[in-house]
Amino acid sequence: MKTETETEFPYAVGEKVFIRTVTLYYTGKIKKISAGFVTLETAAWIADTGRFHDFLKSGSANEVEPFVNDASIPIGSMIDVTLWDGELPRKQK
Repeated sequence: MKTETETEFPYAVGEKVFIRTVTLYYTGKIKKISAGFVTLETAAWIADTGRFHDFLKSGSANEVEPFVNDASIPIGSMIDVTLWDGELPRKQK
């Protein structure tokens, strides 16, 4: 039985993901899933992916802004989420 702080999410704590929201893109490792947010550690805002398919295959983006601390993303703002296979971007670019 779920408590009111739990929610269904297609990926689990510990998995690396790429998230598109209505306005921004993020990469990170899922640290926590709560009723309204997914918290990412080693998170980065991906300001410019370049060619999207190439970005997903290679992991190389045109612009990356890593977070210093964890980032909490509102679940209601997400358009889609996919697993991230490569290293998480951590260098500002």
